Amino acid sequence: MTTGTPSTGRPLSPAGAPTAQARNSAAFWAATGRSRGHEVIRRRGFLAVDGDECAGLRVLIQEPDLDPAELAEVSELVRGAKGTAYVEDPFGSADLNHLGLRNWQMPIMLRLPGPVAVPALDVVRVRRAEDLQAAERVVIEGFDLDGFQPHRPGELFPPALIEQPGVDVFLVSLDGVAAGACVSVVADGVGSHYWVATSSAFRSRGMGRAVMLGALAHLADLPATLTASKLGRPLYESLGYTVATPSTWWASS
Repeated sequence: MTTGTPSTGRPLSPAGAPTAQARNSAAFWAATGRSRGHEVIRRRGFLAVDGDECAGLRVLIQEPDLDPAELAEVSELVRGAKGTAYVEDPFGSADLNHLGLRNWQMPIMLRLPGPVAVPALDVVRVRRAEDLQAAERVVIEGFDLDGFQPHRPGELFPPALIEQPGVDVFLVSLDGVAAGACVSVVADGVGSHYWVATSSAFRSRGMGRAVMLGALAHLADLPATLTASKLGRPLYESLGYTVATPSTWWASS
């Protein structure tokens, strides 16, 4: 089977997808944290972004073998989070049951390098402030991010986000109205996608497919991973992604 090759020089196989997704998620959330002015904490086994009450805490597990000190620090961060605490564990190895968090699993999916179809609608790589704000509104609505309502421009997607290395925001519109959006991140020779959303007024009209194709166009020569929701998985499978392994997520109430 042909495999993609990240910057490490090793082919990316399904077995390597958890580590690739872990590294990419860390790159994305570190970029987000920097652009928001939040504290970014780096350790061997995890990366954390300690945000405000609205943004909350994000912990990205980076290794399958957290040592006792790292586990204790993650626990302390979760207990002290100003808002909702989320812990993403692509390896499914961290036991956080002592924190009383809810947990669930979502599949990590892998797409190998290959041709990408042309989207049926115009997709723009966001550069203008008004387009960034439009994408921000679509994501807030599409993901029901109540903490970011009412919309305060730049709170979810600060202008500095699209200046971060490897980070791009994409927007698709229909008849001049913003309809779909997503974020793509390239790190260590692997691409990934976040916040793939469609406005409620345009669902089931191909907006998610269009914005994903537009975002994938500049990743055609790279392997790509993502973590899929139940609703998003059929779309990603139709775009050439296959399930590699489950990822475990934890969240506070």
